[in-house]
Amino acid sequence: MAVPAMSLTGVPPVLWPSRAKMALRLTGRMPVLLMGKMPMPRRRGKWGWYDGRAMVRGIFITGTGTGVGKTVVAAAVLRAARAAGIDAAPFKPVQTGAADGSRGLRAPDVDFCLAAAGLEASADEVRMMAPFLYKPACSPHLAARIEARPVDFDAIIAAAEKLLARREALVVEGAGGVMVPLNESRTMLDLMAALRLPVLVVAANVLGTINHTLLTLSALRAAKLECMGVVFNQPNGPAGADDYIRRDNPETIARFSAAAVLGRLPHVGGLAAGSAAGWSKVEAGLTGMPVILERLKP
Repeated sequence: MAVPAMSLTGVPPVLWPSRAKMALRLTGRMPVLLMGKMPMPRRRGKWGWYDGRAMVRGIFITGTGTGVGKTVVAAAVLRAARAAGIDAAPFKPVQTGAADGSRGLRAPDVDFCLAAAGLEASADEVRMMAPFLYKPACSPHLAARIEARPVDFDAIIAAAEKLLARREALVVEGAGGVMVPLNESRTMLDLMAALRLPVLVVAANVLGTINHTLLTLSALRAAKLECMGVVFNQPNGPAGADDYIRRDNPETIARFSAAAVLGRLPHVGGLAAGSAAGWSKVEAGLTGMPVILERLKP
């Protein structure tokens, strides 16, 4: 299915990059990987004028896939930020698998972060923290298609700006990995390119993560996004016979990518928002927290 010429950014095709125009001419389709390089209309934001790049304060937490521990890391960052006197807030641009609440759908990831950090937020702020909620627990593009409510980048940026009028910084958590589709033409990487925040990658410390993590870092580099480093999480149980693999993964990835290793989290089964013992283990593993907090300071 060809992408309509004016549906991508509202910018006339004559202003698209030459590679994008050539691809469209030859194939009738706009290549997704070029989306982040397309010019965007100028608009005024909280921090001044920008061309599709929201000048907001915060970090963007992505992962090598689903279920690797992004929400745990986001909550840990928020807990540390609060302890350091930084008024940071969680921001989940797109949440699938949303839960029913007394006033409509709620974002479980945002709820967990707020509870873990002991943060209070008004109902209005909570809505800003999760602008796009979908009940189907699937890829954002599919959930949006099922519910006939497409993800809108301008609405996400507007929500971030409104939240920043009340808070000092945002801890943004993506959905899945960098190449997860958000709608029929754009991916999570495109949203990351629009927000232009420094990126923290969470990787599952399991067999196969070398390939997944290096591909993620390569995509970030190609999009000219700053990668702060990688946090390795152990989601599949305590150390066992494969512990030698888990020890090698961070060193090998750092050697091949030059990415900083900002943490190695132990397995903490069934981590609850209020578990002091569990958070103590997580926080001990996040050795790069000072580097992360530096990017959240006013």
